[in-house]
Amino acid sequence: MDSRFEFAFLGAGSMGGAIAAAACKAAGAHRVAVSDPNGDTTTRITQSLGCAALSSNTEAAENARFVLLCVKPQAAACVLGEIAPVLAEREKAQRPAILVSIAAGLEIKSIRELTSPTQPIIRLMPNNPVLIGRGMVLTADDGVVSREDAAALKPLLDCCGTSIAIPEKLMDAGTAAASCSPAFVYMFIEALADGGVRAGLSRPQALELAAAAVEGSAAMVRQSGLCPAQLKDMVCSPAGSTIEGVAALERAGFRSSVIEAVTASYAQNAKLGK
Repeated sequence: MDSRFEFAFLGAGSMGGAIAAAACKAAGAHRVAVSDPNGDTTTRITQSLGCAALSSNTEAAENARFVLLCVKPQAAACVLGEIAPVLAEREKAQRPAILVSIAAGLEIKSIRELTSPTQPIIRLMPNNPVLIGRGMVLTADDGVVSREDAAALKPLLDCCGTSIAIPEKLMDAGTAAASCSPAFVYMFIEALADGGVRAGLSRPQALELAAAAVEGSAAMVRQSGLCPAQLKDMVCSPAGSTIEGVAALERAGFRSSVIEAVTASYAQNAKLGK
């Protein structure tokens, strides 16, 4: 029997709401539902997107093909305990839901301990640009999810931006590199703009130039086939202004600071899963 909804969201905060918007584009708002303990959040999302509001997490788990766990890692155990009996009944009736988790650091084996050994599970880790459909979503599954179900999730992922499947053991590292890193990039853009203002540009001018430089440079990395070091060398002429700026960044420990930031985020991701 087909489920009433294609996607049901348990939690509709910033990221859950963004993915819900992508789901509405992928499947149609009439096939998407939201359950959130904050009634104001539910009302805002459902009125904005035109999707359904459900009264409880158990109702969501009962009535959707994909049940998306979009809560903080600290709240995941409570929510999973709440819906586990419903998921078990669906398995018993041979109409299992696909449980999709975006909880950082929460491993599939931990989710299994709170649900069942045979519950189909997919982990997603989206990043902030999903909010505008230009994000990166990392995916990992448990080997139980069928090819048909994995393919059915693809339209949602496409509406989020780009998706890459990785082994689950790399999810914490991938999260640091792809999902935490937008904050680092925003800091870099802000710093570029501050430098532009210091040099005499207006704030709007400096911010526009900084954002365009980062956007174009990222496109060059993805499309040119050259490594970042080669692209950097293309810009640095002998005794020029760019190499002086590069030298200043090196003196300030720019690259090592970024490496340390990613490493610290990775360590925290692993800690969240304990």
